[in-house]
Amino acid sequence: MWKTCSANSGWRTELPRRAWPERCGDPGRPQLDLAEPKPIRYVLSVTAAYLEKCRGLVDRVAAQEAAIRTVADLFAASILAGRMVHLFGSGHSRILVEEMWPRYGSFPGFNPIVELSLSFHNLVVGANGQRQAMFLENVPGLAARILRNFDLSPLDSALVVSSSGCNVVPIEMAEEFRRRGVRVVAIVSLAHSAASTSQRADGRKLTDFADVVLDTGAPIGDAMVTVPGLATPVAPGSTVGGCLLVNSIKAEVAARLTAAGQPPTVLSAGVLVGRERATALFEAAYDEHARRLARLYENLGV
Repeated sequence: MWKTCSANSGWRTELPRRAWPERCGDPGRPQLDLAEPKPIRYVLSVTAAYLEKCRGLVDRVAAQEAAIRTVADLFAASILAGRMVHLFGSGHSRILVEEMWPRYGSFPGFNPIVELSLSFHNLVVGANGQRQAMFLENVPGLAARILRNFDLSPLDSALVVSSSGCNVVPIEMAEEFRRRGVRVVAIVSLAHSAASTSQRADGRKLTDFADVVLDTGAPIGDAMVTVPGLATPVAPGSTVGGCLLVNSIKAEVAARLTAAGQPPTVLSAGVLVGRERATALFEAAYDEHARRLARLYENLGV
């Protein structure tokens, strides 16, 4: 038997170590082991297992195309009105906020609201650690204090991201947006949210305060791969599904702005458009962001 690996199928064969004798002049060349023939054990590659799960996430997002278009209509209307789409996520959900804007292939019109006290937990323990962040995202009233900084308008719209949809701050953020007349889109993992208990006293979840709900497709507990011999699954999927949703929305919004005669100023790489053009696009995009942001402060306290 030859030791083989199929990149397409994701299956690999395992042979005794003697199948690769050290006496071989070329250790990278497979050798026949005629002395001890043993049955080959086939094992599904965990990489292949994860990628297969991700294909399921792609299918789940594709099934929500109509809802994605509805969200794009809402967000494009806010941007065309000179207002902003407010983005909020605590914990790892901030990843999707930054995926929307600012990065290559994105454009102004979005207001990323990222509270470091809720998301700056790369230190894990000690000052600014994960324990504090997880505590703070369940403090009632914090969302209202965050939004006190902005002069919101019913022309605005909002995207709130939370995999479980059960922590207090994201829930109250959506509630506060709607109380101010701002329509809310929620990105959650529906299966995980349904199986989870709200940390809010009345039991309500993020989905209870959303005008449109989008599903990342991630499973209960988020992790998608079972490793033989390991008691708990690994490799989460909510970020993958969430990024698929965010970039689908982004593309649809860009199409609507362009069709309306206001094509967005897209952050583009110099290797794509040339260094000078890339610099000009970045400067123009940042200036536009600043002008839009200024409107969120001009009538505070009035």
